[in-house]
Amino acid sequence: MIAFYPSLRAGLLIAGGAPLSVLLAAVSPGLWALGPAWSAAMLLLAALDALVAGRAREIRLVVPASSELGQAVVIGVEAELSARTPVRRAEASIAVETRLVPSGRGDGGLTASGPSDDLSGSIALHPVRRGSLVIERLWIRWQGPMGLGWRQASQASGESVAILPDIAAVRAPALQVFLKEAIFGILARQMRGEGSEFEALVEYQPGFDRRAIDWKSSARHSKLLAREYDTERNNQIVFALDSGSDMCEPVAGLPRIDRAVSAALLTSYVALKAGDQVRLFSFAARPERTTPFVSGSRNFFRLQSEAAQIDYRFEESNYTLALSTLAAQLQRRSLIVVFTDFTDPTSAELMLESVGRLIDRHLLLFVAMEDEELLALVDQTPETSEQVAQSVAAAGLLAQRRMVITRLRHLGIEVIEGRHDEIGTRLMNAYLKIKRRGQL
Repeated sequence: MIAFYPSLRAGLLIAGGAPLSVLLAAVSPGLWALGPAWSAAMLLLAALDALVAGRAREIRLVVPASSELGQAVVIGVEAELSARTPVRRAEASIAVETRLVPSGRGDGGLTASGPSDDLSGSIALHPVRRGSLVIERLWIRWQGPMGLGWRQASQASGESVAILPDIAAVRAPALQVFLKEAIFGILARQMRGEGSEFEALVEYQPGFDRRAIDWKSSARHSKLLAREYDTERNNQIVFALDSGSDMCEPVAGLPRIDRAVSAALLTSYVALKAGDQVRLFSFAARPERTTPFVSGSRNFFRLQSEAAQIDYRFEESNYTLALSTLAAQLQRRSLIVVFTDFTDPTSAELMLESVGRLIDRHLLLFVAMEDEELLALVDQTPETSEQVAQSVAAAGLLAQRRMVITRLRHLGIEVIEGRHDEIGTRLMNAYLKIKRRGQL
């Protein structure tokens, strides 16, 4: 590896020797040698400047243990130099896996920190998918006080950062206020007129559901009495995530599967707070990852870590094998939330057949994200024959999608369809609605 080399400034000064030589030769032919002498002097000065800059005694990376998808991963860089001369400029660069960061590298500036003139700075990376972000190698370079020579050092790293699913919605203050009212204020106490486990008879109050009135008991006691129910706890919620090729397509810059994982984790957090058990199940051509049922909000981050391991599979999803495997693993009635996409009519038909065998025992809920690209093609004003063909094809795909959704609803299955930034909230509200009604 080259330990030092001229800077751009030094390169321009060295190259200036050629026109200087031509100019001097035109004025006085005997002076042409001053041009090469100038270039040699500048090269020597650049080498001296780099030598004065000193070598790197130690290079350190400050790497976070984990980060969330959609957030910048900030990697700290620290370097201790042997020389104590002022550093004019310093930079750092790292090489990473192109699987998570398409550019395969990250760059950042370094500045002198403290009286010891040690260098420190940071590099921001923007992963586009979950997984383990491995830092393969680190380079730093710094200039001497005159800015004519670069000194460079590098070292292998091998450190990694776990890129976890985004749970910004879980930490949102608005959700915490909502949970305080919905979970601790409603679900944690008896649900008047709702739920499935009878608790007691209470005097009817304005605002109660009229269907909860017990007319026979009211007639015996000469006052209106309402049946009070307690919401069941310990229900089983399964989030089945399709990680096949259709769900690996990007929406607003991130794969659909990552949007689905974030929505599933948001509702998982609410379900754990409500006292239910949660499980993750991912599939593509075959069942991929299955977690045991967990309960209690303290296990939420375990679910997040497990969700980070759901891989991207660029293959057609096998709904028959996945849903039959899941059904064989469930010993009691459960709420199965399926995240998938309906683009292939053949796969959709097989999915409908598999779903028909589950609805007798389990409660199913499907979540699908709107295809913003198809909607944009349909809404565009076509100006060429190619755009007309694109709009017609997009309208056909959307019609097939709506047909599948309609058939699911005819089977009695609730389908949540919306924008990627809406499905998390809508799924949470659907879960709470099911919980209040005691449908499990």
